[in-house]
Amino acid sequence: MNRIDEYIATGLKGMRQAAAIFLFSALLALLVNALRPGGLAWFGDWTPEAQPTLETGENLIISLQEAEAFYYAEAALMLDARSPEEYVAGHIAGARNLPWEQFDARMNEVMQDVGREDLIITYCDGDSCNLSQEVALALMDRGYTNVRVLVNGWTLWQENSLPVATGSKP
Repeated sequence: MNRIDEYIATGLKGMRQAAAIFLFSALLALLVNALRPGGLAWFGDWTPEAQPTLETGENLIISLQEAEAFYYAEAALMLDARSPEEYVAGHIAGARNLPWEQFDARMNEVMQDVGREDLIITYCDGDSCNLSQEVALALMDRGYTNVRVLVNGWTLWQENSLPVATGSKP
C-alpha cells in the first residue's frame, strides 16, 4: 500500500468513526427526549406568535390593534423589556422600562403601583426577541394575572406611527 492509499484509508476510517459518533449521539438524544417528562415536540408551530403559550393553552399574544385600543383607553401598562439604552433611544410613549437582565433588581421599583389584575403589555423589538415573553412569564410567576405580549412591539408601534418618546422617563 502506498502513502496515498494509507491517507485515504485513514480518512475513510475517521469519517466512519465520526458518522458512528453522530448516529449514537442522535439516538441517545431521541431516547432522552422520549423518556423525559415534557419532552420536546417533534412537530409544532414555532412561529414567534405561537411561542408565548402557557401550559393551559392560553396564548399571551396581543395584536397591535388590541394593544393600541388599550393604550388609547389608558387601560394597560406598556412595559418595555429591552435594555435601558434602547429604551432611552426610543420607546412607546408612557411605557416603563423593565429590562429582562435587570428584572429581579428592578421589578419591585417599576411595578410598585401596579395592581395584580391590571393589564400589562410587554414588548421588545424583533420577531425573534423573547425578552418580552420572559418578562411576562416572570410577572405571572409573581402573581400578575393579566399579562400579554406584543410580539415585535417596538417595530410595529413605530411602523404604524403610534406615539413614541425618548429619554429615561416614561
